[in-house]
Amino acid sequence: MVRSVSDLPALFCLKIPRDGQLRYRPEPRCVCISGATSEVSTTRPVNPANGSRPWMPEPRVGDCLPSLSKCFGKCRRWATKGGLGTFLTKNRQALLPMVELIEQSQVAVDELIDVLGRATIEAALSLSAEGIAGPPHPGKRGGSVGWHGRERGTICLRERKLRVERPRLWKKGQGEEGEVPIPAYEAMRQDGELGNWMLEILLRGVSTRQYGQVIPEMAETAGVSRSSVSREAMEASEEELRRLCERRFDDVDLLIIYLDGVILGEHHVLVAVGADTEGRKHVLGLAEGASEKQGVARGLMEDLVRRRVKADRRRLFVIDGSKAFGAAIDAVFGNQNPVERCRHNKIENVMGYLPDPLKDDVKAPMRSAFQLTAREGIARVEKQAEWLEREYPSAAASLREGLAEVFTINRLGLSPTRARCLVSTNIIESPHSGVRLRTRRVCRWRDGKMVLRWAAAALLMTEQSFRKIMGYRDLRMLKAALETNQSVLQEQVA
Repeated sequence: MVRSVSDLPALFCLKIPRDGQLRYRPEPRCVCISGATSEVSTTRPVNPANGSRPWMPEPRVGDCLPSLSKCFGKCRRWATKGGLGTFLTKNRQALLPMVELIEQSQVAVDELIDVLGRATIEAALSLSAEGIAGPPHPGKRGGSVGWHGRERGTICLRERKLRVERPRLWKKGQGEEGEVPIPAYEAMRQDGELGNWMLEILLRGVSTRQYGQVIPEMAETAGVSRSSVSREAMEASEEELRRLCERRFDDVDLLIIYLDGVILGEHHVLVAVGADTEGRKHVLGLAEGASEKQGVARGLMEDLVRRRVKADRRRLFVIDGSKAFGAAIDAVFGNQNPVERCRHNKIENVMGYLPDPLKDDVKAPMRSAFQLTAREGIARVEKQAEWLEREYPSAAASLREGLAEVFTINRLGLSPTRARCLVSTNIIESPHSGVRLRTRRVCRWRDGKMVLRWAAAALLMTEQSFRKIMGYRDLRMLKAALETNQSVLQEQVA
């Protein structure tokens, strides 16, 4: 009688031979299942050749299964098509211990699955070892590679590591003596999804201390300590940063590029987000440094060109008002590209120099001026600046700064009401808010590399939920204006 779920691994040991049939090997009691027949024995089966009781005679399977994933795929297809359920129903003796435990409420179904799953993994490791050294047998070994006992090890699951008991193989020979790796074990240890899964959980706001509390409980769980989670997440975030920095845009027709910065701790990160002719948004790149530094902005622009953002293609740039951005755009992409300064930033900058009772009286005329033609709108803003000149000279100077760039969209002949996403860097604020949300658990930013790793991972995760920009159906008008209107830049500079 099976009294606890811990008795099950010794009772069931899964083997998958060449014919695809399931067999459970006795150690020492067994439930032997082969084909459509089954029998229960309390001793090892008798070898009909010599009457002894060695290990169950079965075909060697290592040579006929080139990879563990192919083996698992074959079993998965068999199980999903109902073959496994039909097989277990016909061979019900294998299920009797499980049914007994469940009916007596001595074990939860999840715990039962955990134990049987771990036993299956250990059997698969033994199966892989048999493919190299052959089945274990008493007496002197025949080949150069033999069995060398068992030891504890760990494998990677999706969100944790799991402790298992694995076999060891040893090779003897002059100059070649040493342990032989087991292919299935090495493949399970090198699963790259563990770090990515841990990083995704951390980016969703779970701290490293609480990671072990948000995943389902499983016996023999390993690798969920604070340091282990942090280490795995760091490796995964480095891979995300590398993936972002190696993106190429040969086949992406970028019509708009938004440039803005985000502050993480004491570090500034410049981010470039592009929109193609169909309105789809793409995270283009990032650089660590303040937006006021022309060298940092120019380095970001040159990196985009290196990754095949065409420099000779005329496009619209939307910036936050930094002069360094404008200089970098002219140096790398040429001075034939129209630049639109963010109107929301312009209003906020002017409001910063005014008292609260006066802000609404200045903000409303500015917004109404943005709806006029470029010539009329600039004239109205100039009158407003003259009105502010005497009592609030700083506000007047801020209002006049870069005024021509604020009306670039109007100069292109596009309706301001249909081009709301072209006059503001708010599009890039969505990725920025995603970065702030997903990095809120970070208590200390150690260095710039850490900032770039977290920012890249958060940006790529936020990009998965990107939608097309508002007014994307009217982007054809912007494309036509960029291709035909060559006098925009001259008027802008004048």
